[in-house]
Amino acid sequence: MAEAIEDSLRNLISSLQSAKIYPLEHPKFKESLENAHNSLRNLLEERNELVIGIIGEELAFEKEIFFDLSKSVKPFIQYLKERGIERIAFTRGITKEELSGFIIFLITPKENFGPGVQEYLLNKGIKNIAIGKIKAGDNSLRKEVLDSVNYLRQYEDSLSRISVSLDAIVKNEAFDYPQLKYTLGNMMENLFKSYQEFLKLAALKRHDISTFVHLLNTAVLSMYFSFRLGFNKDDVLNIGMAALFHDIGKIYVSGQVIKSPDKLSDEEFEMMKSHTELGSDILLRHTRQLGVLPAIVAFEHHLRYDLKGYPKLYFAGRPHIASLIVSLCDVYDALNARRSYKKSYPPEFIYSLMLKEKGKMFEPELLDKLFMIMGVWPVGAIVSLTDKSVAIVRQENEDDIFYPKVEVVFPFDKSGPIDLRMKKEELKIEYALDAQGEGKKYYHLV
Repeated sequence: MAEAIEDSLRNLISSLQSAKIYPLEHPKFKESLENAHNSLRNLLEERNELVIGIIGEELAFEKEIFFDLSKSVKPFIQYLKERGIERIAFTRGITKEELSGFIIFLITPKENFGPGVQEYLLNKGIKNIAIGKIKAGDNSLRKEVLDSVNYLRQYEDSLSRISVSLDAIVKNEAFDYPQLKYTLGNMMENLFKSYQEFLKLAALKRHDISTFVHLLNTAVLSMYFSFRLGFNKDDVLNIGMAALFHDIGKIYVSGQVIKSPDKLSDEEFEMMKSHTELGSDILLRHTRQLGVLPAIVAFEHHLRYDLKGYPKLYFAGRPHIASLIVSLCDVYDALNARRSYKKSYPPEFIYSLMLKEKGKMFEPELLDKLFMIMGVWPVGAIVSLTDKSVAIVRQENEDDIFYPKVEVVFPFDKSGPIDLRMKKEELKIEYALDAQGEGKKYYHLV
């Protein structure tokens, strides 16, 4: 259904673009109108009404947000918003003439039809298309969509603010610490209230190869993990701040080394290893604002639990608990992310890979606790079940990390929530779908 709706929207936008270029009697416009009308008519065979909403800068239908489509048609979204249109409802029985009239309306200068846009459409005989603002009680655009867009907006705003601060610190320039602390603290508070939404955002953003995205995801995961471990709010925020800055030395090191698609040379690898000491030195200049913990974590996050990592120490002593937490979350997010030099790994492989480092790279109890909280199949993972249906992981079962709660999204006649723990004898997850490959058609549902 979602894919068909997205195709229909593309056809509608294509017809609008054709109307701007060609006369209405031109074959190109007629062809585009025919495609748009056919796709809408086919959708409305299964339902009486199709409601498309604009929430923030995103196109949405019921609980689904079309992130990729919204990015590619931003001028169209802005075009509608300038005309006060946040909601378009198409009802069964829409004619080609009505759709043509609606497109003509859209390309008409807005001052020509005044404030009563719905009345304008009715006067033109367009009865099966309703437009206007999204109402608070509009059930066709669910509250969870509004929440998801709000969280995404906050996430991206936080990312922008944090990027500015990180860049300033690398350049040894002044930065707005109160604003940075407020931004991270606000994210922490929302984590406590609606951690599932932020975990879904982390899943969405793991395919962004930006270093800043990785740092923010590591900070979010470190704060959530620390909170679940029982740390108080002040300590959770301090660990989040340390996680945010743990790789600042890597930002300082040449971007060419980080982005190189080839295997690092010995010289480049040694340069990369120096980022822990460089990062610590940078952060020690800001202890008055940040405290000493970010410098400690920057220095220690590659030490490993068994102290066989780097930098080499001349004294024995386990890394700080914050360093162990951030190191674990750093590796977990990096393995889940798509980088320029590798493809993302499937969740079950990540679990087995990290389990091999239990007691070596990772503190054993922390590793067990992480997967108890995150599960083997993380929230937002698109998975294939043994009955060949496709589902999205919605919630973990901490007492059974291989059997989470999922929502089946395909086939449509099987759609709905399932607690796999209750059906383990007959149904389980077979494998994860790559969100940039065969799982892409379901990615907007995450």
